[in-house]
Amino acid sequence: MTPDRVTQKPLKLPPILLAVVLFSGTLSYLAWASDLDPEYGGTYVTASIAEPNNLIPVLATDAPSQDIVGRVFNGLLRYNPEIELEGDLAKSWEVLNGGETIIFHLREGVLWHDGQPFTAEDVEFTYQKLVDPTTPSPYGGDFERIEKLTVLNPYTVKVKYKEPFSPGLASWTMWIMPKHLLEKEDLLITDFARNPVGTGPYRFKRWLTGDRVELVVSENYYEGRAKIDRVIYRIIPDQTTMFLELHQEAIDSMGLTPLQYQRQTSTSFFETNFQRFRYPSFGYTYLGLNLKDPFFKDVRVRRAINHAIDRQEIIDAVLLGLGQVITGPFSPESWAYNPDVKPFSYDPEEAKRLLQESGFQDHNGDGILEKDDKKFSFTIVTNQGNFQRQQACEIIQRRLREVGIEVRIKVLEWSAFLNEVVHKRKFEAIVLGWGLNREPDPFDIWHSSKVGEGEFNFIYYKNERVDELIEQGRRVFDIEERRKIYHEVHRLIHEDQPYIFLFEGDALPIVHRRFQNVQVTKIGLGYNFIHWEVPPDKRKYMRFKLEP
Repeated sequence: MTPDRVTQKPLKLPPILLAVVLFSGTLSYLAWASDLDPEYGGTYVTASIAEPNNLIPVLATDAPSQDIVGRVFNGLLRYNPEIELEGDLAKSWEVLNGGETIIFHLREGVLWHDGQPFTAEDVEFTYQKLVDPTTPSPYGGDFERIEKLTVLNPYTVKVKYKEPFSPGLASWTMWIMPKHLLEKEDLLITDFARNPVGTGPYRFKRWLTGDRVELVVSENYYEGRAKIDRVIYRIIPDQTTMFLELHQEAIDSMGLTPLQYQRQTSTSFFETNFQRFRYPSFGYTYLGLNLKDPFFKDVRVRRAINHAIDRQEIIDAVLLGLGQVITGPFSPESWAYNPDVKPFSYDPEEAKRLLQESGFQDHNGDGILEKDDKKFSFTIVTNQGNFQRQQACEIIQRRLREVGIEVRIKVLEWSAFLNEVVHKRKFEAIVLGWGLNREPDPFDIWHSSKVGEGEFNFIYYKNERVDELIEQGRRVFDIEERRKIYHEVHRLIHEDQPYIFLFEGDALPIVHRRFQNVQVTKIGLGYNFIHWEVPPDKRKYMRFKLEP
């Protein structure tokens, strides 16, 4: 069922209330003629291949959850289109004592979506939850560096770090949570996870499991009311089905696959009705190896796997050339990326040599290597709905079989994959991806302390020198010094190969042309979403209000 689609023609309604009853589950709506407002109105319908996992900011770790949370909540700071930090809930700030102290001056008059005022106590509460050991948040590492956070008055917060901390400012892009709604709640069981209240340009309306999440405009947003009334995230766990919905104009945007971008949207219909975009995704896809598994403890084995995989083949066959090989934990667009680190060559003979050197032999002539009477056989797990990852797994499976390693592939629904496999570390290997922050501090993913429940070092990587460098990089403010440190981190992780870094694919969003003021910046698409608008004669959906 498409989301409340009534007509594609300009609305011609009398200036009176028109009662229209539409059912989506058990929900009834009233349609209003005010959708003819020339400045405000319209609905933006996008799609996600996965259900969000959790809409509590400090627990929102997956992309579907973060996309929604990012429209409902604000941080103290945010990145502008030039990848520079600017004020969000903080109108200004002071950095003192060489970065040891930051004083934030908060905006007054900002309201939570339930009408309560935002104050410094909300900042203090969010900080306390981030450093609470009972909160399984992967984002707490930055905030553990704080010696003391002090509320100076309702709109001023003083943050004193244990020592100068270079990622300190960027860490305050973290979304702030409402103290008055959560201070007596257990974050692990609260209904807030599916019914959040924020300060952002859109407020949460409803979540229909397996169908959609709906947001409606906040009339009191501090930057001014967004132009578009509603944002709907349709959950469509199959990219082919999603594309069919796009072709029927039942959704307004999606992320295209390379095949869809290169071949299926190069038609007059799509060129007339949609805008396509292409830019680096600032993230990467990887084959992650569980380093507690006996097969993967030997670095020679990990390097052999790297030599056995032709990553350019994956880019050409799966991405149709719309991506690039990467060699380490940073995006090639980041100043932290080390261009002097060269990728492992595709060299099956070198892979076989390394495997033999590490004790693997084909004892029974079946083509599968063995060691200590165990076949070298393991399972790669990835998520349903992402064809690129599944196709990459199939190429990896074939190439590893050629050097004597048997690989099985298991594809799981996103929520099960995340909660039962990744979070519980119940895997031998996974194919997954990271979308990276512009602040390149790699602590949360690569420091050996970040292996707890819900944290991001779920492959159990540990290198004492890498730990030392990551900690050092957090104390240095000079960007050239930090660059040298992160280049060395990059080199060491590349040598260790805890991940087989596969590729950075291009972001390939497509948006219906009826939306105006759509801009692509250095931080991607959607920075100026509150200024996107749809002229009245282009609005496909009527304006709805929930019945009392």
